[in-house]
Amino acid sequence: MEEVFEQNKKFFGLPLSEKMKVLRNEKHRGYTPLFDEILDPDNQVHGDLKEGYYIGVEVPEDDPKAEKPFYAPNVWPSDDILPGWRHTMEKYHLEALEVARAIARIIALALDLEADFFDKQEILGQPLAFLRLLKYPGQISDPSNGLYGAGAHTDYGLITLLATDDVYGLQICKDKYAQPQVWEFIAPLKGAFIVNLGDMLERWSNCLFKSTLHRVLGNGQERYSIAYFVEPSYDCLVECLPTCKSAKNPPK
Repeated sequence: MEEVFEQNKKFFGLPLSEKMKVLRNEKHRGYTPLFDEILDPDNQVHGDLKEGYYIGVEVPEDDPKAEKPFYAPNVWPSDDILPGWRHTMEKYHLEALEVARAIARIIALALDLEADFFDKQEILGQPLAFLRLLKYPGQISDPSNGLYGAGAHTDYGLITLLATDDVYGLQICKDKYAQPQVWEFIAPLKGAFIVNLGDMLERWSNCLFKSTLHRVLGNGQERYSIAYFVEPSYDCLVECLPTCKSAKNPPK
């Protein structure tokens, strides 16, 4: 994890001209510049004040899976410029997936499923897992004027594993339907993962689990984080789990 944070800083420290050589493509691999993403358009005056870099599951172009959405070869910075960068990211991608599978087993037990329910080949056997490196520049957010590091949103997949540096910035809202919304900071903890539940898990569990509404506020310090988004394979059928429905609680 420490090595990924070091390599994260090295990439974002490159000149913009170098970063633009690996600009995000239609398969969602590569670099995303400042203001590229707007997560809360109703409340933001412009896009998120952050840079990012997407790394997905590596699938060669001649693989039949590459014809499906989200499966593709990755885009990598030149090894001459960032030696060892690709190796570090690929290793982290594999290691983080094992953490995600372990957490999914806990979720399965909590839902009265077999512990290995999510380990099936069509679920997390061949998942759509995306690693996203993030850098928030040292600017101060101002929610009253619609300025955010990342606007309020829920992640749309199964779970997200978030590793952060020691700079505060992440906020969550425990009751996303409450008005007014109450936001609280999540303390960064070195070497740990913050686990966000996604919209897909909320739907799958018939709303027993709720996806986590969260946002990022800049406080004037540079902040780095590493998000790992975990979704089932593209061919997975997502429908209300058998243990999450009853006569009194039909599928929503």
